[in-house]
Amino acid sequence: MPSSSTFQPAYSVQAVLFDFGKVLSNAEDPTAWAALLDFTGLPEQRFHDAYWAYRHDYDRDTLDSTAYWRAVAAHAGATFAEAQIPRLRELDVDLWTNMNERMVIFAQNLQRAGIRTGILSNIGDAMASGIVARLPWLSGFYHCTWSYALGLAKPEAAIYLKTAEALATPPENILFFDDREENIAAAVALGFQAIRFTDYESLLRDLRDRGYADILELGTGKQLQTA
Repeated sequence: MPSSSTFQPAYSVQAVLFDFGKVLSNAEDPTAWAALLDFTGLPEQRFHDAYWAYRHDYDRDTLDSTAYWRAVAAHAGATFAEAQIPRLRELDVDLWTNMNERMVIFAQNLQRAGIRTGILSNIGDAMASGIVARLPWLSGFYHCTWSYALGLAKPEAAIYLKTAEALATPPENILFFDDREENIAAAVALGFQAIRFTDYESLLRDLRDRGYADILELGTGKQLQTA
């Protein structure tokens, strides 16, 4: 594998773009998942299948949150009363706000160092408003693209280009982290620099090995500590 001394990116990094789920946040919180199962009274596999069956439609605002939860119920052979939907929304936010604290700190270190940061997330309307209300540090990002607001979702090309425009940064000068290979491939096809995220330690190795020593140092705070 090439080292940072033998490989350098073709373009400088002027902005770093983060996915939210499974990058800034951890995978689904098991306590919140158990609470959803308890609240709905559904068997795990039936609820799991129904939860994911319409998620892309929710993320790109084909379904709003009320329509999404009704579709989940119908798919699972259940009925959710109107009064249950606010609690389902709340538990859904719980599911995705078990934060990857090291990645949050990484982003905040970049911000303190003057690097422009953004978020590009496939996310539904109630989820986006819920996490914004719960996580005040999101205001530190230069721009957050929530897919529902554009009626688009990764890996559609337009959502990447609109995000680059909102960041006021050409795609080739944006470094993007996402956990899904299809989202990384779509970004690269549009000229973005991109690294697939699996875990924090692997990201640090990838940054080092692919010639992003400056981003690595700034994100881990090493340059800030020695300045």
